[in-house]
Amino acid sequence: MSTLHTVNKSPYERNAMTSCLGHVSAGDLVLLIEDGVLAARKGGSFAQALNAAKGACKIYVLAPDLAARGIGAGDVLEGVETVDYGGFVDLAASATRVCAWL
Repeated sequence: MSTLHTVNKSPYERNAMTSCLGHVSAGDLVLLIEDGVLAARKGGSFAQALNAAKGACKIYVLAPDLAARGIGAGDVLEGVETVDYGGFVDLAASATRVCAWL
């Protein structure tokens, strides 16, 4: 039973990212959307936390939200996968449940 965790708030404004990473279980999926994609930048304050979480869960970012914020694919942490809207739907359909962190 896997959970898809979505984080849409900037980790620099809210603690949704920290709370999410504190609750993920092995096999879970984390999808960063909207301002949540800011956490996936190389060299950012949350890079270490995301790298540590990659051992337990898979982390994804929504490509259109990266583009809307001027973040290129080369600026994303290694091991974080980008998905389009169809990929978002596939992740939600493959998970047993979805948890939105606000």
